[in-house]
Amino acid sequence: MQMERAGLFPRWAARLAVAMSVAWLANAVLHRLFSGRFWLWVLPDLAPPPVYMVVPLALLAAAAVGLFRGPRRWAMAVAGTAVVALILGFGQAGLNPRALAVSGRAPAGALHIVSWNTEYWDQTDDPAHFYRYLTAQHADVYLLQEYLNWVNNGPQPVDDLTRLRKEFPGYQMAISGELVTLSRYPIIATPPIATAWPVDSSWYSQFQARKVLRTDLDVGGHTLSVYNVHIPVQLGQGGLLDTSFYRDVHTRVRHRTAEFSALRRDVAANHNPKLIAGDFNTTPSMGDVSWFRSHLSDAVRADGSLYPASWPAFGPTVWRLDWAFTTGLHTYRYDFRSPEGMSDHRAQDLWLSLRSDPGQKGRT
Repeated sequence: MQMERAGLFPRWAARLAVAMSVAWLANAVLHRLFSGRFWLWVLPDLAPPPVYMVVPLALLAAAAVGLFRGPRRWAMAVAGTAVVALILGFGQAGLNPRALAVSGRAPAGALHIVSWNTEYWDQTDDPAHFYRYLTAQHADVYLLQEYLNWVNNGPQPVDDLTRLRKEFPGYQMAISGELVTLSRYPIIATPPIATAWPVDSSWYSQFQARKVLRTDLDVGGHTLSVYNVHIPVQLGQGGLLDTSFYRDVHTRVRHRTAEFSALRRDVAANHNPKLIAGDFNTTPSMGDVSWFRSHLSDAVRADGSLYPASWPAFGPTVWRLDWAFTTGLHTYRYDFRSPEGMSDHRAQDLWLSLRSDPGQKGRT
């Protein structure tokens, strides 16, 4: 006869725990199957990545310490399903287990890269503060997103070229729609990336279609390809009971999928050392970045934080939406920097070198 064990909570709590553990395991399996493949899964994808660790750990702890009464097989069922869900969800939780081994030191001569979603440039900021923040980074290359203002629920172009040239003398500049790349190194080419939308010479067309700006830089006689990325968000406005909301989500996901596909194709065909960085509007739990994580090196390997996150910059920062991937490069340091109240995104700060540099060793 199956023995019932004592616990702090009644038997119904055991039944509830079993149901929750089975439901969460089903969610973990469906997430693996559908994330990045089925457009409607973007809604459950929005959950903070730590839930893929916190929920199964909580269920496992409840089963292990006997918080509820009921047959022992119920506790074993909870523990077993929680362990499987934990294994399935570990890679989606956003944790950085390499953090404890990070030295955080970069050698002299390392390239300094800053990537930042500015949140509508300096529209609501003191321009002096905005440019003081940028120039204080002393970066060799800046990858900036949202070079625009937002007026009457729509994007509007800005013209800050005079100020940019004044603040960054000696830098070369490439601009496409809302994307700005500034470089101390010569820009030798700006190969176009395939677009998901029809594109013409108008600013709005460039804004809509050009979500990746590639610049090839001459770094000490070597060509480094730098991709400035801003993948569109998944959600617009509207409620869950509004059919137009789902049509909008479907359109946005198609746009995102096309952008990711075009970027993957260009990266795969490009044999130069590469840095791909920017606002991906994608978390570690989303399947959209699976290809990049498996084929390239995530710069987070050089981050000393156990849970690196970039959004929102104010309050609890629980989502990593900003990414940096490399190949043919060694990353020494990677951090998320405070935007000093000027953006909802933290800035990505990288120090790296070409692997072909004399004396530089290590994994890309």
